[in-house]
Amino acid sequence: MDDMAAKTQKPVTVVLFGATGDLARRKLLPGMLHLFETGLLPQLQIIGTSLDEHTTESFVQFVHEAVQEFSGDDGDMAAWPEFSRLLHWAPGSEGPAGLRAAVEKAEAEWSGDRVRLHYLSVPPKAALSVVRTLDDADLAEGSRIIMEKPFGVDLASAKALNAELHQTFAESQIYRIDHFLGKEAAQNILAFRFANGLFEPIWHRNNIDHVQIDVPEELGLEQRANFYESTGAYKDMVVTHLFQVLAFTAMEPPTSLHPDAINEEKNKVFRSMMPIDPANVVRGQYQGYRDIEGVAPESETETFIALKCFIDNWRWAGVPFYLRTGKRLAEGARIISIAFKEPPRSMFPTNSGVGDHGPDHLTFDLADKAKMSLSFYGKRPGPGMRLDKLSMQFAMTDTTWAGSVLEAYERLIYDAARGDQTLFTSAEGIERLWEVSEPLLENPPVVRPYRQGSWGPNQIHQLIAPYAWRLPFERQWRNPNAMGG
Repeated sequence: MDDMAAKTQKPVTVVLFGATGDLARRKLLPGMLHLFETGLLPQLQIIGTSLDEHTTESFVQFVHEAVQEFSGDDGDMAAWPEFSRLLHWAPGSEGPAGLRAAVEKAEAEWSGDRVRLHYLSVPPKAALSVVRTLDDADLAEGSRIIMEKPFGVDLASAKALNAELHQTFAESQIYRIDHFLGKEAAQNILAFRFANGLFEPIWHRNNIDHVQIDVPEELGLEQRANFYESTGAYKDMVVTHLFQVLAFTAMEPPTSLHPDAINEEKNKVFRSMMPIDPANVVRGQYQGYRDIEGVAPESETETFIALKCFIDNWRWAGVPFYLRTGKRLAEGARIISIAFKEPPRSMFPTNSGVGDHGPDHLTFDLADKAKMSLSFYGKRPGPGMRLDKLSMQFAMTDTTWAGSVLEAYERLIYDAARGDQTLFTSAEGIERLWEVSEPLLENPPVVRPYRQGSWGPNQIHQLIAPYAWRLPFERQWRNPNAMGG
């Protein structure tokens, strides 16, 4: 346990809207139990509210069943008797006055400073009515609000949503959630880029040929088809997630690791992005998607998207960034791959193998256990000049700090409680991303079918030519614990 974190952490009151919904049941309530049990949020009060009929007693029973089913670590349940006393219920039917009364009752034993955290686990169309309730209950001032994506569906709706939010909350109070890029992965990218004299100078258009951000998913859409039908892969994954990864990969060195400094550099990347050209986009839909209940028989919603985009600034002008994500693909992965420019080959004899396996690559694997690999050419032992592709691989080892094992939602609740906005999206950033998306949203290319378990429609190869997609990898990650590995 990080003792300093516990000492400096103010008491936290979480007001959870949508407290009986699926996300609360599966992630948020078990997550808060874990944060309490590990001592990261030692002083906690939770007020649940939703349109369901509950009392505090029946809500405690609901939470007990949820954490028993979804708490990954059995050790968390040891804290349940203490945790159960921190749970309160505010009936949605009692409106702002009932909510205010429940918060005051929960906080009655605390004196001094506290953090109020309002978590909106509600559908996007219900978010603004929750904001108005908080305003009417006089719970907005000095508090923080966590919002789930999507933040609008285009530039006009995003601007309207932000304008409404800003009538009640200052931008610094708003935490727009993007649980995709974990803190460790994001900080690993920054540390690797800016702490190493070996790599920082070559992170530039002079040395980098192209960049791939590839996030295929094996899962389908049986459960989320209703939501997805009006969204699609671009709005669901690219605007909120992949562009955030792109920003960390491409940003200039921040003046410090303070969240404001990092967000400013991310926003500079977004300001430098060229509008997305529909000719540089491949949209796909897996075969069988239209058979799912809730999907229109002639649906043109994409379950797959690949695109080429450019950042028109001093560092990246002319370097293509290739992004790909989709459902029901061959495997699940999260990689960033940097392809370096190839040197002239003139000095090497023909048939030496130089260039046969593509350019040198630096690859970040951002999946649960972060890994990196650097591939390069080396001489094969023996007579003559024959080159082979070699690779150095590094695995991030486990750490014993309590916060290192936080699941994505737990990490975000913990960050919001501490006022750290590094992994959240700003109003300016999200509006700019909808702005560069406009040409694509207005003129989307045709949706192409692809087989479930494939890597997407065939047109992805034309999109990236003369290069090739890094996934599927030709060589496996080595097990760092294996003998001789």
